[in-house]
Amino acid sequence: MTTTWEELGWERLAAGVGRCRLPVWDCTAGLIAGTDAALVVDAGSSLGEGARLRGAAQALAGRRVTHLALTHAHFDHVLGAAAFAGAEVFGAAGAAAVLAEGREELRADAVAHGLDAGAAEEAAGAPVAVHHEVRGERTLDLGGGRHAVLADVGPGHTGHDLAVLVPGEVTVVFCGDLVEESGEPQAGPDAVPSRWPAALDRLLGLGGEDALYVPGHGAVVDAAFVRAQRDALAARFGVSR
Repeated sequence: MTTTWEELGWERLAAGVGRCRLPVWDCTAGLIAGTDAALVVDAGSSLGEGARLRGAAQALAGRRVTHLALTHAHFDHVLGAAAFAGAEVFGAAGAAAVLAEGREELRADAVAHGLDAGAAEEAAGAPVAVHHEVRGERTLDLGGGRHAVLADVGPGHTGHDLAVLVPGEVTVVFCGDLVEESGEPQAGPDAVPSRWPAALDRLLGLGGEDALYVPGHGAVVDAAFVRAQRDALAARFGVSR
């Protein structure tokens, strides 16, 4: 029997493409399934969450997860990555060093935001290598005519922001936390506010007017929402067009 997206609590966005909203921090994870490979976007906040995410993605794709794209190196998006053993891991240029050298900061940030200290310690102690750093754009052929375009669109929310575009009859763009719908975009100490609006311009250039834009937190939005958030960020940080 085929498992449906709805049965696992996922939202189907296009053929072979969907996402789920993980509990607690409402963090988005995505899946792009082809006939030969399956790509998950972001890995959750702990090894347990990552394992559950991987299991659901494999049930939906009908094959093992072969690729993992990390949109940025914040704990709620990356601490589950070690649960994806054997997957090829992709990040924006510079992300590998952040993950390799910033495990203690990730652990501390996770605990400060309420993750169980033991779970945070376990996840931070499980090394994750970014096998492929994306500079510009890189296209993955997942089989059956399904492709994913990984684009280094940052900096903005962090110094190393990766977006994932899935072209098709319905184009889907996984934005990471460059776009947030369920609250005001968060600008922590690793944000680059002066360049965030330009990163959103690049997102809009990738996806176009008719795409579905999947934020790092919250409901799926359209180009008008992204444009309005771009203008709000420019005003908030005093960035001229």
